[in-house]
Amino acid sequence: MRQKTETGHSAALVSRRSILGTTLPAAAWLSSRSSASAAEVSTSSARTTAIDSVLQNAVHSGSLVGATVLVSEHGKIVYERAFGSADREAGIATQTGTLFRLASMTKPVICVAALALMEQGKLSLDAPVTQWLPDFRPALPDGRQPVITIRHLMTHTAGLGYGFLEPETGPYHRKGISDGLDHARLTLQENIARIATVPLLFEPGTAWHYSLAIDVLGGVIERVTGLTLPTAIRTLVTGPLGLTSLAFSIPQGTPIAVPYADGGTGGAIRMTDPFQLKFGPGHIVYSPSRAFDPAAWPSGGVGMVGTAGDYLRFAEAIRTGGSGVLKPESVAAMTTNAIGTLPVGAAGPGFGWGLGVAVLTDPTRAGLPLSPGSWNWSGLYGTGFWVDPARELSAVALTNTAVAGMSGIFPRALRHAVYTA
Repeated sequence: MRQKTETGHSAALVSRRSILGTTLPAAAWLSSRSSASAAEVSTSSARTTAIDSVLQNAVHSGSLVGATVLVSEHGKIVYERAFGSADREAGIATQTGTLFRLASMTKPVICVAALALMEQGKLSLDAPVTQWLPDFRPALPDGRQPVITIRHLMTHTAGLGYGFLEPETGPYHRKGISDGLDHARLTLQENIARIATVPLLFEPGTAWHYSLAIDVLGGVIERVTGLTLPTAIRTLVTGPLGLTSLAFSIPQGTPIAVPYADGGTGGAIRMTDPFQLKFGPGHIVYSPSRAFDPAAWPSGGVGMVGTAGDYLRFAEAIRTGGSGVLKPESVAAMTTNAIGTLPVGAAGPGFGWGLGVAVLTDPTRAGLPLSPGSWNWSGLYGTGFWVDPARELSAVALTNTAVAGMSGIFPRALRHAVYTA
């Protein structure tokens, strides 16, 4: 039976007892720095206290069930702790090595793979998608079939959409298109074929709209490499970087954080399978069991799982110039605003978009303490990360509460806490 909550995407702040688990490698690292000045230690201690407070408040108020947060600065871990429950009902505490469903934090990984293929001369940013997917020819409402390029896919300017962003009577629902979070019995190729039957929202390149574009890019990667998307990503990105936890599926019984959803006055609700969460004009449809099914179609937009530690290593690899997976020039292209002044609705004021990530162009408009040029993204299971190149800082926050861990009070408070002086 499908369980539904109608609370929308705001987390209810309701008191609820939670298990608190913490680890202290960051503090241990600080105490070992014999050369650290008192000011350095004091500043770092103030930041640790501020982050702890944000996490404790979120868990004890009931906004979040569990979370793992890692922060790296100047290449060193300065914060690494876990709070709350990986499984509230079973009394299992979250650990720093807990596995989470990453949802849209999958997208930057896929985009790195595409850029790696460009460096190999196997893919071209401004080539038409039809060069690899000849039947992918979605039309505008007037019947014209414009050229959609790889650049359009990577910048979400292709004119595609998402089912969860439209009413349940919308075209993506009518065509049975999967957003990748459900457990639709489709292949990647079948889902892409269905996407191609829906009219484009606008002329490619003229607007920004969050979409299934990176799932289409995953189909392109399969054609270019002759490999399944999971194998291609393992070959191009996660394998070379040693990110063993980042995967599209895990064996049945593998411990992974139980997902919860914002539940109004009753607190966070343990997700059933499937589970619907009211979001904007429609619903997000989740199937948590999808992570255990190796036959589920590999969603380049939302399909991966991983630990905070591995995702931090991924973010740091890109921040420091590509770590052999990408050249610094490709990293710069990925993390620089590539869409001019087009508004990025899903990120909000002060953000542009690069080749796979949101890019902060105006911290004042965004109301954030991050440096200009910082880049980030988040996921609908309640996850998020950001990288501040100017500060040489990377942060990953994985929670198991949708969508309070991704949007609203918690992620904003966490960003301010990380920059506590």
